Amino acid sequence: MSDIFAFPDDREASSAAKVRALEALLIEKGIIGSDSVDTVLRHFETVAGPFNGAKIVARAWVDPAYKARLLKDTPAAIAELDLPVGMTGAEGEHMVAVANSADVHNLIICTLCSCYPWPVLGLPPYWYKDPVFRARGVREPRAVLSEFGVAVPETKAVKVWDSSAQIRWFVVPERPANTEGMSEEALAALVTPESMMGVALVAAPQA
Repeated sequence: MSDIFAFPDDREASSAAKVRALEALLIEKGIIGSDSVDTVLRHFETVAGPFNGAKIVARAWVDPAYKARLLKDTPAAIAELDLPVGMTGAEGEHMVAVANSADVHNLIICTLCSCYPWPVLGLPPYWYKDPVFRARGVREPRAVLSEFGVAVPETKAVKVWDSSAQIRWFVVPERPANTEGMSEEALAALVTPESMMGVALVAAPQA
């Protein structure tokens, strides 16, 4: 990823310190319980996260009929799978999937803030919220993708989808070569959050 989207090395530690201080203050004032933050973190570690999106993508790769249903009515198709309750809850309302193909590459951004389909992708990364990424993603998506290491040929269209409170987009990336015969579980392990945002391709498994 280009240095233009990089952040100071101490950003994580600095942010964590601020969060701990705020958490302590809220607990002291009785606004939240001592286990409230841990409960939320466990939710995004075990219930809502990119592991759900990976399962959806893997099913779409092995089942063309399911993929067609996913692109036509994303919430209904997601509901077909054995995923945690609440997939259409907070930050999962009105999710819509778009598929990469030999002719089209899709990129997901949020120009207004950081709307993101948390149930299928987890929490958004820092750079997704960065004003530079959000602005340049609209103006020059090919350049931005190139900086992420995704070279899109001129013969392939690039479509940019702007997430909002009304629609939260995610990408079904192209299935990599040499994955015939792999199980859905093995295929899901290849899928990354970045590939479902359109800023990465799914790498073929190592021989």
